[in-house]
Amino acid sequence: MAIAEGRNNTSVTRFILLGFSDFPKLTAVLFSIFLVIYLMTISWNLGLITLIKMDSHLHTPMYFFLSKLAFLDICYVSSTAPKMLSDFFKEHKYISFLGCTMQYFFFSGFALSECCLLAAMAYDRFAAICNPLLYTTVMSPALCLQMMVGSCITGFFGSFIQLCGILQLRFCGPNVINHFFCDMPQLLILSCSDTFFLQIITSVLTVIFGLASVLVIITSYGYIVAAILKITSAEGRSKAFNTCASHLTTVTLFFGSGTFVYLCPSSNDSVSQNKLASLVYTVGIPMLNPLIYSLRNKEIKDALNRWKKIMFS
Repeated sequence: MAIAEGRNNTSVTRFILLGFSDFPKLTAVLFSIFLVIYLMTISWNLGLITLIKMDSHLHTPMYFFLSKLAFLDICYVSSTAPKMLSDFFKEHKYISFLGCTMQYFFFSGFALSECCLLAAMAYDRFAAICNPLLYTTVMSPALCLQMMVGSCITGFFGSFIQLCGILQLRFCGPNVINHFFCDMPQLLILSCSDTFFLQIITSVLTVIFGLASVLVIITSYGYIVAAILKITSAEGRSKAFNTCASHLTTVTLFFGSGTFVYLCPSSNDSVSQNKLASLVYTVGIPMLNPLIYSLRNKEIKDALNRWKKIMFS
C-alpha cells in the first residue's frame, strides 16, 4: 500500500479524496444539501420516465429521447454522488485504485453518451420543425432506438479507450486527489508515468465527442432558426421556439460547465472553481433537466394534469 509524501517507486493501491474537507464546519450542511439534491434528482427523473411511459400522448420520438436522457442522468449522477455523500463523515476518505478507475469509467461513459444523445435530440428537433410532414417517417421507432443504443455504445467505447490508458499509468505517490470524485485531470497530475499519449487521446476524444456534438447541434439549430423565421404566425414561431428552448438550455449548461473544467487552464487558485463547475454538470444539471423540460412544456403539463385527475377522481 502506498502512500508516500513524495514520489518514489512504491505502487499506489488507493487514493484519498479530499472532497469538501476545506469546509469542516459546513460538513452537515453540505451533506444535507447534496443528499436532498441527489434524492430530488432520482425522484424527478424517475417521475418523468414514468409519466412518459404511462401517457400515450407522449409516445413520440421527442419524449422517447427525453426519457432516455432522464435515465442517463440517473446513472450519471449515481456514478459520483453516493461516494461523495458517504465520504462526508469519514475521517479517511479512501478509494481503491480499481474503484477510482471504475468510477471514472462509468462517469465518463455516461457523460460521453449524454453528449451523443443531446446531438441526437437536436437532430430530432431539426426533423420535427424543418420536415414536419415527414417527421414520423424520418424519426421511425427503429431509428430512434438505433440512435439511443449508438449513443451509449459510442460513449462507453470512448470511455473504455481512456480506461485502457489509465490502467497503463503508474502512481507512486502522493495519492491525494483534491476533488470529490476521480477525474482525469487529477489522475494525470498524480501519475509518475509519461502522460503525454493519454493527454493526446483525451484531447482527440474531447474533439470527437464535444466538438462533433456541438457542430451537429449548431448545424441543426441553424436550419431550425431559418425554418422558424419562415413561419408567418407569431403563435407558430413561439410554439416552435418553445420546443427547442429547453434543449438549448440543457446543452448550454452541460457543455459550458464541461468546457470550463476541461479546456480552461488549471491552477491552484482554480481548484475551488473547478469543483464548483464540476458540481454543476455532475449534480446540478441531472437535477435541473426534468424541470427545464417540464416547466415550459405544455404537453408534459397536460399529461400531469390528466394523471392528477385520474389519481384523485
